[in-house]
Amino acid sequence: MVDIFDEINEDLRAERTARLLKKYGWVLVLAAVGIVGGTVGWQVWDRWQANRDMAAAEQYMAAQAAAVTANVPGAPGQSDAIATLERNAATAPEGYKTLSLLRAAGLKANAGDIPGAVQLWDEVARDGTADPLLRDLASLLAVQHQIDKGDPAMLEARLKPLTDPTNAWASLAKEQLALLDLRQGKVDDARTALQSLAESATAPDGVRQRAAALLAGMGDA
Repeated sequence: MVDIFDEINEDLRAERTARLLKKYGWVLVLAAVGIVGGTVGWQVWDRWQANRDMAAAEQYMAAQAAAVTANVPGAPGQSDAIATLERNAATAPEGYKTLSLLRAAGLKANAGDIPGAVQLWDEVARDGTADPLLRDLASLLAVQHQIDKGDPAMLEARLKPLTDPTNAWASLAKEQLALLDLRQGKVDDARTALQSLAESATAPDGVRQRAAALLAGMGDA
């Protein structure tokens, strides 16, 4: 009797399985195809990404090579290097896009095109997908190149967040704020900031030396 019941149960399970396969077998087929297709798709995507990265790297290096002789304003190849970098930024993955924009901005600044350079630095500074370190650097460079003519309130608003002690550019941002104070006639504020930078153990040597030189020029050697 037990054997008969076991056989009946097995038959029922087999029949139920057959009905399920007949009704939903296409789902299993699609799932299998999806798994295979997904694997192939991922490999294709991964290869495409690698090729795109390589192409972006090659374009960036080509622009860098052109830029080597383009650091002097008006040098041959400068406009070509800028154009190559801007084209690369339009299609390159995020890292190369940011580097290309920063390099192009530097070349424009060297050529005297400060508004064009600031526009590119601002583009990097506003890019939420770019590395925060590079975003802050772009913002600092944009301010630095407007420190003598830009709107003081706007420049100060951009510099203040960069003076946080945890920010990599804090000392340079404080230096720019001191220069902005000097421009506005806030001599005491500038002197205090420069004294702090000159005595700072964490500020780069160049910042300390410039701060000391400015203090000397103000009669605070």
